This record gives sequence, C-alpha cells and structure tokens, in this order.
Amino acid sequence: MKHIFIVNPAAGKADSRERSLRMAEALRTRHGLDAACLLTKAPGHAVTLSRSIAAAGGAVRFYACGGDGTAHEVANGVAGFANAAMTVVPMGTGNDLLRNFGADAERFRDPENLWDGEAAPLDLIDCNGRLCLTIACSGVDARVARDVHRFGRLPLVGGKASYAASLAVNFLFKGIANRWTVYLDGEALPERAFAVVAVCNGRYYGGGFRPVPEADMTDGVLNTLVVRQVSRARFLQFVGPYARGEYRSFPRFAACSTASVIRIRSERSDIVTCLDGECFVSDDVTLRLSEKKLNFFAPAGSSPNATARKFV
Repeated sequence: MKHIFIVNPAAGKADSRERSLRMAEALRTRHGLDAACLLTKAPGHAVTLSRSIAAAGGAVRFYACGGDGTAHEVANGVAGFANAAMTVVPMGTGNDLLRNFGADAERFRDPENLWDGEAAPLDLIDCNGRLCLTIACSGVDARVARDVHRFGRLPLVGGKASYAASLAVNFLFKGIANRWTVYLDGEALPERAFAVVAVCNGRYYGGGFRPVPEADMTDGVLNTLVVRQVSRARFLQFVGPYARGEYRSFPRFAACSTASVIRIRSERSDIVTCLDGECFVSDDVTLRLSEKKLNFFAPAGSSPNATARKFV
C-alpha cells in the first residue's frame, strides 16, 4: 500500500513542506511503509494529483496536509475509488472538517495515529457536479467568505482585518438577502428572498459555526437550513444562536428540512456558493447527496459524528 502526503505549501503559517517530509520519513523508518510527499503547485492541483494516482490502481492512502481547501480538493480527486482512502493532517488556517471529530481532532496532527486506522465511508454533497465534505452554503455567509479572500489580497489587509472588512461591506452595503427561487424536492418555497441556504452533511463551517448540530456524516441524509429575509437588526440577534446550532429558537424565519434535492435559481448570476470554504458564483445551483462515497481513515475509536446532537 502507498501512503501519499498531498502537501499545500501555502497552507497555514508553519513550514508544511518540511513537516510533511518528516512525517513521511517517520512512517518509512518506523513501519517500513511506502510513503512519499507531493507538493501542490496551484489551486485544483490536489484534485489532479490524487485522482491520477487513485486511477492508476493499487491500494493507496492519501494524507491531505493543509486546511479545509486541501481536504476538499483531495476528496474530489479520490471519491468513488474503492482502492483509495484519505485523511487530513491539519496544517491550514481552517480545519472545520476535523471539528466534527470532537476531542479527537487533535490526534490527526500526528500520522502515527492515522496510518493504520480503519477506513469508513463518508457521505458527500454533490453541488453542480462538485463534491463537498461538510457544508455547502449560499447567501450572505458565502458572500462574506468569498470577499475575505478578496480583501486579504489588498495591501495592509489580512487575517482578522480582511474578515472584518468583508463582514462590514456585506452587512452595510450589500444587504442581507438575495432574491432567489428555492426548490425543495421540486416544490418552490413561497418566499422569494433568502439570507442563507445551508445544505449540511457535516456540522461546522466558517471557523466553527454550527448551523445544524444534528447533521450526520454517515446517515445518507442531508439537512438543509433555510433562513428567510430578515432585517439587519434581526440578523444581528440571530447570528449568535445560528452559530451555536439554535435555529429552532427562530421558527418564523429559519426552518430545517431533509429534502433530497435542493435547487436555487436566480435571474442574475448572484448565487455565491461556498463548498468547504471554496466559493463559486452561478445563477442555478442544484445540490443532492452524492452517489459517490469517500473512504476516510481516522484515529482508532474516533467518529465523524462525535459532536452530533440528536433531537427527540
């Protein structure tokens, strides 16, 4: 079996390349494993690398070394290949995927806890043919996420400053809601303006927001939270409980369903959708449970549903 570290050298603040090389060497030395590191060179490169290796055949385990974006790309490369499995070694600024594992998230930092872990299938969201591990969100939260990257490229703006700038611009000047038509299993919702449509397989995004705490990554069900148009004042009241998974406290404008197919349409190309932190813009978005599963290996005894909350 091959053990391939897919390394995003731009992820995080530490030297991910050197760390990954040391990790691969440790697996070779201690366990005699066939381990190697491959560096990504551009956005999307991790998809190409992992897919080509998986398609070549033979048992292979991938270690996505980076943040949620790196994990997203490797998952899109290896999903559906029975011979391939993946895990994550967190080295990025965002690690929302691993939050689903609760206290065991820290154990992913050392591949010694990972290399012989049992692989189990995870569900995935299919969004216009692209796959998503955790949450696919459309609306004001996705606009904020997209603009964080834009402001981060400006001189003297970065980190928390870019997030604050994005939040201020979207909240003060772009408004909360978008005029869309949203279909749940083919039936159009009566409202025509929405703040957020979050399709959840996992429970975390945006640095720890947990919109649907009951979402289960292995049950074959997607949980879709729709937030209707609200005023700025009401949105400020809502955002804290929303982040904590308390959407049930606001039944007048927030509702969750288990629709099988979710579609969002707009007369303009203004639907910003964020998949595991990766954003794109469209006028027509269709989301459903993917036919492909993702083989994911993790520390012994851990669970991707460790933090799931069940409501009676």
